[in-house]
Parts: sequence; C-alpha cells; structure tokens
Amino acid sequence: MDATTQQHEPKHVRVEDNVLVRGHGRYIADAPLPNQAYAYFVRSPHAYARIVSVDTTAALKAPGVVGVLTAKDMDGVGNLGRHPPIPGRGGKGLILPHRPALAGERVMHIGEPVAMVVAESAAAAQDAAELVAVEYEEMTPVTDAREALRDGAPQIWPQAPGNLAVDWPGPNPDPDGNAKKVDEIFAAAKHVARVAQMNQRMMVHSMEPRGATASYDPATDSYLTRTCSQGAGAMREPIMAIMNLPKERVRVLTEDVGGAFGLKTGPYPENIALLVGAKKFARPIHWMSTRSEAFLSDNQARDIYSEAELALDEKGKFLALRVRNVGNLGAYVGPVGANIPTQNFTRCLPGMYDIKYMDVSAKCAFTNTIPTAPYRGAGRPEASYILERVVDEAARITGIDPAKLRRRNLIKKSAMPYKTAVGTTYDTGDFEPILDKALALADYDGFKKRRRESQKRGKYRGFGICCLLEHSGGSPVESAKLSFPGDGTLLLTLNVQNTGQGHATVFPRVIAEKLGIPADKIPHTNGDSSNELPGYASVGSRSAMTAGHSIVKAMDTILEKGKPIAAAMLETGEADIVYKNGNFEVVGTDRRVALFDVAARAAEMKKRGEIAEDLDTKSTTETPLTYPNGVHIAEVEIDPDTGRITIVTYTAVDDCGRALDHMIVEGQLHGSVAAGLGQALMENAVYDAGSGQLVTGSFMDYAMPRADDIPPLRDALHDVPATTNPLGVKGVGEAGTTAAISAVMNAVADAIPGGAGNHLDMPASAQRLWEACQRAKQ
Repeated sequence: MDATTQQHEPKHVRVEDNVLVRGHGRYIADAPLPNQAYAYFVRSPHAYARIVSVDTTAALKAPGVVGVLTAKDMDGVGNLGRHPPIPGRGGKGLILPHRPALAGERVMHIGEPVAMVVAESAAAAQDAAELVAVEYEEMTPVTDAREALRDGAPQIWPQAPGNLAVDWPGPNPDPDGNAKKVDEIFAAAKHVARVAQMNQRMMVHSMEPRGATASYDPATDSYLTRTCSQGAGAMREPIMAIMNLPKERVRVLTEDVGGAFGLKTGPYPENIALLVGAKKFARPIHWMSTRSEAFLSDNQARDIYSEAELALDEKGKFLALRVRNVGNLGAYVGPVGANIPTQNFTRCLPGMYDIKYMDVSAKCAFTNTIPTAPYRGAGRPEASYILERVVDEAARITGIDPAKLRRRNLIKKSAMPYKTAVGTTYDTGDFEPILDKALALADYDGFKKRRRESQKRGKYRGFGICCLLEHSGGSPVESAKLSFPGDGTLLLTLNVQNTGQGHATVFPRVIAEKLGIPADKIPHTNGDSSNELPGYASVGSRSAMTAGHSIVKAMDTILEKGKPIAAAMLETGEADIVYKNGNFEVVGTDRRVALFDVAARAAEMKKRGEIAEDLDTKSTTETPLTYPNGVHIAEVEIDPDTGRITIVTYTAVDDCGRALDHMIVEGQLHGSVAAGLGQALMENAVYDAGSGQLVTGSFMDYAMPRADDIPPLRDALHDVPATTNPLGVKGVGEAGTTAAISAVMNAVADAIPGGAGNHLDMPASAQRLWEACQRAKQ
C-alpha cells in the first residue's frame, strides 16, 4: 500500500509473518486426513421454487462416488437459523424460519444447497453433481426489502405476513412517548435536514474461501471438524444446538485463517451436511468453496435503506435526530443479522454529537436473496454514514461551514462519561482536538486554493469530513488461560481466533511487559474448542479489550497464587515478597526466586496434594463496550467528462484507546479504510428483480479495490485510554470502514456543483458520477 503514515518504530516484527509469507501456514486445505473423501454441493439455480423431486440415481453410479445426501438424510438436524430475541411492536418478536442444511421442500435463494455429492476426489464429486436431477417449480421472487414490504409482494414465509421479520420500535422503553417528544421538537425547529440513502449490499470475499473437513469417531460417537472460523468455541455452540449434541461430542479445530471479517463466525449449511455425511459414510469428508460458490453461498452484508432527519435551531445546534431503517435479511435470518439494522446501528448514535433526543426504529424484511450477516463494521458503517450525510445536508441548508457545524455540536470532554439518548454511556472522548488535528493534517485552510487549481483544469474537487464514533466489544464475556508446561515457557491459550490481527505478537508482549519475562518464552495457541474457554468469536473489534482483560486478570491471579509459595521457598513472610522483572523478591534484599521456579514448585506441591491449585490459571471476565472514534477526511477530484474519480488524499486521526502495537494499529486502519473505499466507489451486489438471479456473480461484475485505487494515507492517533478495561484499549479494526464511506461520499457531494451529488447513492461509479456532473452542467 502506498501510504505516508505517522512513523512508529515497532518493538518487534509480527511473529506470525515469517511462517505465513514463506507459505508454511496450515489452512483448511493443508491438512488432508487418511481415507479422506471430497464433497461437492448441488445448488439451486432459482431464487424461489418448489422442489418437485430430486433424483440421485445417475450420480450414485458415477465413477468414484461414495454417496449422495439430500434433505431426507438430515433427520435430527434442527434449524440453522439462530438469533438472539429482538422485541417488536405489539409484542411480536423476531420471526425465525427454519433453515435446513439441505433444502427439501423449497429453495429460498439462488445457490441454496439441495444435495451433497461425496466422492474419492473433488473432481469426481463435481462431475457426479452434474448428474443429480432436480425438478423445480419456479415461483415469483422478491429481492428488494422495500418492495417485499409493499402490499401484493410475493409472500415468502407464511409465518411472516407481508414479509416482515420484525418491526423494531427502537431502544427506548416508551418508543411512542419518545417519538411524540421528537415530533414536537421537529415541529418547532428552525431548520430540518433530510436525507434518504441506500447502504448497498456487499460481498465479503476473504482471500481463503470457506471450507471444512469433517470426521466421525464411532468409538466415542463424536464429531470433529476442522474449519476456518473466527472462534472454535463460537462455531461449536450452534453446531451443538443444531445437531442436538452435548459439547463432549463435538470438537472444532481452527488453525490459520485466510481472512474472516465476520464471514466465518457460525456454521453454514455445508458445515452441518459434512458432519452428517462423515458419520453416514464413515469417512472424513473435505470441502472447499470455489470462488464461484462463494458468490452464491457466503453470507452477504449491508443492504439497509435509511431515512434520517436532523432538527436544528437558528444557530445550528442539533436538537433531535429521527431515523427509519429498512433492513434486508435475505431468505433466512443470518447470524445476528437482525441486530445489524436495529441494535448495532443504534448504539453508534448520536456519534460524536450532543443530541439529546432521538427516535430510531427499523423494519427487517425477508427477501429471496442470500442472508445478510456481519461484515466489517456490521451496523456501525451504516449508522455513521446516514448520520454524517444528514450533518452535511444540515451544513448545506443552514449555510454553516461543515467543519464549524460539527465543532459546534461536539460532545465536550467535560461531559464524559456521557449518557446518550439510546441508553449507552461513552466512558471517554476528546473529540474537538481530534477534529482540529485532522483538519490541520488535511490542510483544510489550503483547500480553496486547490479547488481553484482543479477548476482551471476542468475538474471538480471536493472535501468530505466524517466524525465517526462506533461501539466495539459486542459480547462481553471472554477468557484466557496461562499455563506452565515445565519447559521454561508460559503458554497463552485463547478462545478468540487470530485471523490476521496479530494475536501471537501483541498478547505475549503484554504479558512480557507485566511479568518481566521474554516475549519469545510466551507461545500462543488458539482454535480448539476443547480448551473450554468461555467467550465468543473475534468479531466486533473485541479481541484486544476482552481477551486482554482476561489475560491481565490471569496474570494477577498467578502472582497472587505464587506469592505464598515464593515466601516459603525464600523462608520469609508473605508480606515481605514483591514481584519484579520475572522474580519474586524479598523486599530490601538480593534474595529472589524466578517465576518459572515458583511455577515448578507449585506443580510439585499440587502433585503431592499439598495445594489445590498450581500456577496454571484460567480466567473469565466481562468487559463493557468501548467507543472508538476519530475524524476521517477525503479529498477527491472528479473529471466531469468521464466520471472518473481520484481520491487525492485521505486523512485519518483515530482514538483507539491505548495502542498496544502502533504498526498493527496502522495496518488495521489501512485495511479497513480500503474496505470502506471499496464500498464507496465500486462494490455492489446486484440481483435481477424479475428472476432473483445474482447479476454480480463473478469478479467480472463485482469490483474490488486494488492497490492503485488506494490513495496516499495521512494518519495519526489521538489516544484517550478507555476506563472500562485494564489495558485501556478500544477497538480499531473496523474504524476505517465505518468512516471512509461517509468521508468519500461527502467529498463527492461537495465536489459536484449545484447539489447534483448531494443525494447520490453508493457506489459512486463513473457512470453515476458522470450523470451527476451532466446534471450539474445543466
């Protein structure tokens, strides 16, 4: 990446990189099992159809075929659709239709699996899959959420009249009373800014596609699956529920993961079918998604339509905010999919701004599309986007400079902790200096001169600001284990999965700094559900804050348990013992005993029954949300004759709390900015409205950002440590995605004269920009 960044000297290189860049990682396809068979899935070519019959006769006779599974083989398999309850209006909660592992009666979206062919090779399985004859009776699909909610739309699920999955009234205990108060404020307001924006459907496309190898042990009646996941424990829990199995009969292993971004949190239909097949055919079964399959079967994301209104007084003070969302869940409820346009979205509000009254609600709809689920940000980019677009619209209608309007409404540092109108509490924040630093770094004062220079060359130039605030943490419970194997190392075992964040680099260094032992004596492991560490996946920018909290607690416990043992070894009172630089010491003397020696003595004492616990320690903590924030600025130039856009510079100043490793923080920011730029400028999953076919079914049709699409980056940190966890960290991995879309689209709106770009939807493709520029000329 071409980037100019604030320079930091890392203390160490990332320890993961040496293995990975040499091609020695162990991904799903790198560990074949003896006697392993291979699976290929027969997928629906229709978006909505009844299954009349499935004939596997010819496929079963094909060379190398082990067997074929269909829906009738899925006895005992429950609903793959799993979701926390969400309250709806009138006491009607979220509707959760049955999602099968293999479709038997109907197919609900393009690419839904209908049969699994198992053969001696992947090629043989694919060839035989062509011979599975499925007769369908097509029905009329609906792919757009707003269309699905209209009268007369095709009915998808009988238990969801009008295709309404949930009508969420908002976070307030009295939504009707709150709405009435907000209505009164709007009626009396001097100015009201209004915007309506579509946050388009996105695809994830991790470098390593999804895959798994499933096996069954008849001796113990237990299952094992190696799969790319964001947490082996978080993958195992729903598998247990779907297959009605106790935890001792399911084990999940995850080694290296080639990208995740929310895509690989829970089980898909393929994971369950593989496990059923491994038992039925008494063979390990391996499957890796092809890239074409990924387009048709991976969870998709975003697809939220938002209308926002912002009330202001005569001086530009924000008085109230009203937002209405329509979220497209797809054909089934994806993992926490309904949380995204509802709770995840709303917890980001009111952003950095002091808005005392808010009315936010959402409707979630079923459509005949692939289910939506988390992708980098999961509700936070959508919230930041609509908020920052309506703030820019407020600047336009009031005539107040966008930077001045934002500064005028920022929450003051003195107001922290700040209780929001949606019930959250920001523990820390220092917003005005971040805005000032970003404007200076972006040379806001020199922008008018640069715009005049662009005009001389016939180009439009724009400056876009995003004041972002997101929540990170999600599930509060997390665990860590520190153990002494007896070989002079301290083993760190985590539940959260390293999918590129640098866990093996950062967490051992945290331990090394506190305990005073070399980081290379602290190996890291993760990815085994049998470790029985309570917690959740590496999602929601939660790993550093939640796992870090548990690690600190485990270290404190180790020192507490070690102190009396060290005192006995040093023949002194426990009150005279202090811990320093890897040793327990007697205060005021040079008498000391090393931590590893104390651990060894404790292990001996436990073996002899003299103590109940050695120094091995497992800890579980609960960590409240944190609120990362920052200001991102995009400066763009548009050629009105071609619609070509160039992001001239991109500036970011972020508060991610205490940065544990500046190099990794910058890498996370750069990567998340790239994801946001992809959404702003080019990425868009499109379905044909009439047939429900996926139009953007390959990289010929779905554009992804490349290196030359990424502008020079100017970035800096303004760290305000969080008070809700002992390391003071906040999330960082999704901040760039949350901010970039607003910064770019506000810059586009600023660039095109006459307001022609004010209500442009993403992606800002060359065609859309050219059309807007032609309107501006007219």
